[in-house]
Amino acid sequence: MARRAETIELAVLGLLHEGPMHGYELRKRLNLMLGWGRVLSYGSLYPTLKKMLRGALIEEAATTVAPVTRRPRIVYQLTESGQREFERLMTEVGPTAWEDDNFDIRFAFFSRTDMEIRLRVLEGRRTRLQERLDRVQTQLSMTQKEVDRYAIELQRHGVESVEREVRWLSDLINAERSGEHDSSTISSTTSSSNSGGALPAAPTAAAPAAVQPPEVSGQK
Repeated sequence: MARRAETIELAVLGLLHEGPMHGYELRKRLNLMLGWGRVLSYGSLYPTLKKMLRGALIEEAATTVAPVTRRPRIVYQLTESGQREFERLMTEVGPTAWEDDNFDIRFAFFSRTDMEIRLRVLEGRRTRLQERLDRVQTQLSMTQKEVDRYAIELQRHGVESVEREVRWLSDLINAERSGEHDSSTISSTTSSSNSGGALPAAPTAAAPAAVQPPEVSGQK
């Protein structure tokens, strides 16, 4: 739970780094950033905002009135302390930067970091996933005779998903390394091998392969 709160805090700092926002807009942007599997409720967001207010990382900039409900909306903005904290967090390189909870958020704000930090985070994430992939593949080969075909297909689907992300990370790493050496933004460190100079697209989960149902005794 504490790790999730830290992830939300980093995301709030990053979004307010772009400019002041009210709570509704923050929640909407956070849900887009976190993805459909981690929908953020007001019950999770507002305790984080209150904690950040107490820590002087953010402040209430103004109050606007919602056009439909006419209810007041508080607008939040970064303080100088919040700006420094965001910059500090974005320069941290260690296991928390490439774990599942934090990597997506760090990646969303990569344009605020230099190429060396981006490379270290991407390489750390790829190494972590490769370790996970090796472990799962070993387990899969050991358990194939012990589980039914549906469980095997589910495991195989997980392996394929991780393999896609590893390939995506490798493309990003190559794009960073082949970019301009004096660039500080990810948009200008794209690989020349990608048509139009675009960054490699993020991997999308493929549907599990169709599985034939097991034969029932006596069926023809």
